[in-house]
Amino acid sequence: MLLIDDILLSPAKGLFYIFKQIHKAAEEEFLNEENISAELSELYMMLETGKITEEEFNNRESELLNRLEQIEEYKKKHFAVVEDSEADEDNETEDEVRNVVVRKNKKSKRSRDRKNNE
Repeated sequence: MLLIDDILLSPAKGLFYIFKQIHKAAEEEFLNEENISAELSELYMMLETGKITEEEFNNRESELLNRLEQIEEYKKKHFAVVEDSEADEDNETEDEVRNVVVRKNKKSKRSRDRKNNE
C-alpha cells in the first residue's frame, strides 16, 4: 500500500521540489545586495560622465536605496529567528562537548586511581 502511495504522490513531490528550488533562486536574487551596489556604482559613473541627468539619477538612486532597505527589513524579519536558533544550537553543542570532556576526565581519573591502587 505504501509503495502505491509513493508512486502516486511522486509527481506531486517532484513539482513541490521544483517550486521550492524556484522559490529559493528567486529569494537569492531578491536578496542579492551586490547587484544593487553594482547598479549604484554604475549609476554614479553615468552621472559623472553626463549620460544621465541629475533628475534621472535621483529617481533611480532612490529606487535602489529603497530596494536595499527592503532587503534589510526582509532579512531581519526572516533570518533573525534563524540566527537566534542557530546560536541556541551552538550553545547546546558546546554544553554537550563540555559534558563529554567532563565524562572522559572522570573516566581517566578513575582508571588512574585503579592503577595506583593495584
